[in-house]
Amino acid sequence: MHRLLILSKHADAYRSLVEAAALPDLAIVAAEDACDIVLGEPSLVAPALPRLGAVRWVQSTWAGVEPLLDPALRRDYVLTNARGVFGGLMSEYVFAYLLAYERRLLAKYASQRERRWDPTPPGTLRGKTLGVIGVGSIGAALARTAKHFGMRVKGYTRSSEGSPDVDEYFHGGAVEAFARDLDYLVCVVPNTNATRRLVDAALLAALPSRAVVVNPGRGSTIDEAALADALAGGRIAGAVLDVFDREPLPPDHVFWTLPNVLITSHTAALSVPADITPIFVDNYRRFAAGAPLRYVVSFADGY
Repeated sequence: MHRLLILSKHADAYRSLVEAAALPDLAIVAAEDACDIVLGEPSLVAPALPRLGAVRWVQSTWAGVEPLLDPALRRDYVLTNARGVFGGLMSEYVFAYLLAYERRLLAKYASQRERRWDPTPPGTLRGKTLGVIGVGSIGAALARTAKHFGMRVKGYTRSSEGSPDVDEYFHGGAVEAFARDLDYLVCVVPNTNATRRLVDAALLAALPSRAVVVNPGRGSTIDEAALADALAGGRIAGAVLDVFDREPLPPDHVFWTLPNVLITSHTAALSVPADITPIFVDNYRRFAAGAPLRYVVSFADGY
């Protein structure tokens, strides 16, 4: 009999969904020292790890697992994350703001509030260039949506070139060439040594002045000081920021005051129990059968 501990703010919802799946030889327990499986948010699992003496497998409800990657924490278990369920939500988020920018929604609404007729023509996504940093399942979903709007897509990845919707791939030291003609730059990479501060002053300087940066991925990807400087100086047109180095974003942070920044407070693609539970259910069946699990995270690579 396997014993599952659920560590989540949505534990009741997860419990109901797991119970409805009627998984064989699985009991849901409340005692930390009695479980061999954990389903939960990494921020809640990490402080409990020292007490989870019998745990063999942790299923994260998030795509990112940074709290569990601390070298001081034990790594004698299999860690899997959530993948394949955030592409649609991320596409909704990114293209909501791209369309709002092109169609001048905020400016049109401001004109309406002033009772001022505003015939300024809108832009269009058609023919614009989208640059995606990180072309995993989420990046591939963004590329696919971009094609629906007639955009050209450039992808920057470590090595993979699996998305047929990316027109041109870039790797390694070619990041500035990747940035050179972008209208929109979207960051959806995990937090690793290779991606921290990848969007730095040099990359931002390579962007055209019309470019808009969108970051729903990891706050660590962007050099915030360099981005603030580029935005304040008008060297890029704007930014839509969902994630930050420090969260909540401090009230005195310069991003709150910049008129060309939109802040969305880490809400781009939330983990929904109804989306995550099927990943756990499939992996549990594999775990119980002794088969390889899906979405295993490498502690060394961070994803």
